[in-house]
Amino acid sequence: MDRVALSFGSIKVTWYGIAVVCGFVVGLWTASRRAVKDRISPEAVADLGLWLMIGGIVGARLWYVIEYWKDEFAGRSLWETVAVYRGGLVFYGGLAGAALATILYTRKRGLPLWKLADALAPSIALGHFFGRLGCFINGCCYGSHCTLPWAVHYQDVPYDNPGQPLHPVQLYEAALNIGLYSVLARLYQRKQFDGETFAFYLLGYGTVRFTVEFFRGDYAVHYLGGWATPGQIASLVLFAAGLIVWLNRKHLAGRKDQVKP
Repeated sequence: MDRVALSFGSIKVTWYGIAVVCGFVVGLWTASRRAVKDRISPEAVADLGLWLMIGGIVGARLWYVIEYWKDEFAGRSLWETVAVYRGGLVFYGGLAGAALATILYTRKRGLPLWKLADALAPSIALGHFFGRLGCFINGCCYGSHCTLPWAVHYQDVPYDNPGQPLHPVQLYEAALNIGLYSVLARLYQRKQFDGETFAFYLLGYGTVRFTVEFFRGDYAVHYLGGWATPGQIASLVLFAAGLIVWLNRKHLAGRKDQVKP
């Protein structure tokens, strides 16, 4: 499939870019509707959109450039480091950048951080679903060698041996993200304390990503004796962060219940 959806002279709009934009818009829209339950106006969530966009893109691109500096950017034009329209965004970097942007936004607007984080959590998984569809079309974040009937082939991926059958790992993760979205959306309606839904997102996606990484084929470096990918290391950190958030927020909620008259 052609990676370019539309062309306007020298300007090309890729399917990857369209998928990312769709994920962002749908995610923000669903979060704005969900946040009403916690008395956060849809307008407040909509205003957060620009902050998330800037923080997410900067964080995702910065992580990618750092991780692939030697292979893709060393000795090349500085412009290459900001050419995000070609792809090259790392989700974990985007999550970190968006999280920082959200913290700054809630402090500026005086909004409850954990209530907003809970409203956003299911929508992160939903937006990521669209992002992984974009990755599939773009050929990035590709899978390892596959002998199964649903293996996919790219003409120029992997770069050292193009055309070989690969796991459609992007679709694996897209499907799991839709499942995670469904679970978190239901959990949000029955959450026991602020921060619970976001904590379960961190735990859930950390588990999803750690599992899916076993089918990834685009890493040149592995850790822990050669079996763990950089994504799996980041997944362990994310899972640990989710556990810490859950325990901390649950403890604070319990203390508040104890002091109620």
